[in-house]
Amino acid sequence: MEPTNWQKQTADKPLFPEILWSRPETRHGAGKLLIIGGNAHAISAPVTAYQYALDAGAGSARVILPDHVKKAFGRIVSEAEFAPSNPSGGFASSSLDTLLLHAQWADTVLLAGDFGRNSETSIVLEKFLQKTSKPVAITHDAVECLYGATEMLVKRPQTLVVASFAQAQKLAIHAKATKPLKFDSSLLQIVDSLHELTESWQASLLTRHLDTYFVCHGDKLATSPAPTEKVWLLKTATRASVFWMQNPNKVFESVTTALIIK
Repeated sequence: MEPTNWQKQTADKPLFPEILWSRPETRHGAGKLLIIGGNAHAISAPVTAYQYALDAGAGSARVILPDHVKKAFGRIVSEAEFAPSNPSGGFASSSLDTLLLHAQWADTVLLAGDFGRNSETSIVLEKFLQKTSKPVAITHDAVECLYGATEMLVKRPQTLVVASFAQAQKLAIHAKATKPLKFDSSLLQIVDSLHELTESWQASLLTRHLDTYFVCHGDKLATSPAPTEKVWLLKTATRASVFWMQNPNKVFESVTTALIIK
């Protein structure tokens, strides 16, 4: 039996057309997105997200990288800022104040990834989520950094987790879900498992399996067709962040609309 709150979106028929109609026509008033990510060995995710954000219609964007990156690569993008790094090249504990300060400038924050396997950085991200009240979207390996803080993560309002299906499986395990997510499940079974998993969450979840996107927010769930592109996570997360930033009180509607294929 289908969950009663399952809504189905098609490529040519958005569920919430008003989100598209009301998009800002100019950069002014289109929102300020703070993008955090990178480590000494990888900076592609935050730098690429910066361009994705502008392409998606953000009014302005700013990137925060560990300062070790500046020593190695210089200023990558004009809107890059730097926070203290640890000996491993990730964000140091002392970077928290810098991240919180820049978050005050932003309307929405995107934890874009390339954080690396660094326990100190994971603790910084956890504390950042606890101390800021800003809307935060989390994707790429930022999701993995926060597995140990799943209970806090799913109970945090104003939070969007954009996860691969494998990452969603891990979150379900850490959240002690009673209905596991399985790659070989039918569409209806996945919808049922996701609905059971997230209906008590305050955070929202966007994931993908095969050719279908799933957006979950409380007891609401929407599916949308997914393009065949293999590299989707960061682009989708950034676009969803921008749409949500421009409709801050309509996370479910805006994130679902961001998935319309063009």
